[in-house]
Amino acid sequence: AVHLVASGGGSVQAGGSLRLSCVGSGYPYSNYCMGWFRQNPGQEREGVAGIHPDGGTIYANSVKGRFNISQDYARNTLHLQMNSLRPEDTAMYFCAAVSRAYCSGGPYLKPSTYVHWGQGTQVTVIT
Repeated sequence: AVHLVASGGGSVQAGGSLRLSCVGSGYPYSNYCMGWFRQNPGQEREGVAGIHPDGGTIYANSVKGRFNISQDYARNTLHLQMNSLRPEDTAMYFCAAVSRAYCSGGPYLKPSTYVHWGQGTQVTVIT
């Protein structure tokens, strides 16, 4: 079974940086589209960044130029480097995966595209 474990969240001052990680197991990691999403209580889950096995990436406009998504295939690990963090980046962050058979033309930032989800890691940006 596909298993995703996210980590790396925490509290950071505005302007600071955090690096999230998501370790995947139980599936052919290099054949999956991966994504990072975030959600606050009472709000919809929103796409932050996505990456295709062929290397293509996509970012939400709100994080472009500040966040970077990357893959470490040797360690089956997805990363999200977050720089210049703002209070509005505060949320629970989730990683997600879907077989490349279902993300043709992607990656995508639509949560319904993804099938497998990690447990979330909290990011809090304080002023």
